[in-house]
Amino acid sequence: MPHTDPTYSPLAASVVDPAARRRRLRLAQGVLLLFYVTGFLGLAFSQDPSFFLQFVPLNLLLTAALLFAFQPNKSGVFIAFSITTAVVGFLVEVLGVRTGLLFGEYTYGATLGWKVLETPLIIGVNWWILTYVTTVLSRYVPAPEFVRALLAALLMVGLDVCIEPVAVRFDFWEWRYHIIPFQNFKGWFAIALILQVYANRTNFTKRNELAPFVYLLMLLFFFGLGFFLK
Repeated sequence: MPHTDPTYSPLAASVVDPAARRRRLRLAQGVLLLFYVTGFLGLAFSQDPSFFLQFVPLNLLLTAALLFAFQPNKSGVFIAFSITTAVVGFLVEVLGVRTGLLFGEYTYGATLGWKVLETPLIIGVNWWILTYVTTVLSRYVPAPEFVRALLAALLMVGLDVCIEPVAVRFDFWEWRYHIIPFQNFKGWFAIALILQVYANRTNFTKRNELAPFVYLLMLLFFFGLGFFLK
């Protein structure tokens, strides 16, 4: 399928030897697959899932680092986009935890690691991962920018639907009355759409060979865990 990103340059992409690029991609995919499969087996079948849960923040950092490494043309604009998205994601969660207005009433558990203002620092990285990956995926659709933004936001919400039952089970966060409110998904869609519109209007190369693999891996990981843990 031809790429629809107007900022994509075939000349720039050819600077790296294609065979070497494929080897790098396969290595990155293999490392991620090892981490996610190990985590899946540990959480689904281990007698001591807490051992595997301690690596959740590391897994998110590894995913983010590899995505960043495979981003072509790491311009100042891209770095500013990444920082802005992570900071906005973190602050949105702080507001959500403190007020309950955006997503409903919830509190974070210990699984996601260090907290500031009752909110794990790593959650901002997670918002960046999901926003960036779905932005890249939406570029493969030959559609107007706002339609792409809508599609990417829906992809984010779809993944969140799979994440929620697993997150509650393993103390990522906890909802009041132990019920996942529909407000959560409405809030997620609204924030995701804002971030996607921002991403579309930001001039960086929206192409990453690793992004489709990451989205599929995360989707299968959480969907599979949710299925096995019913």
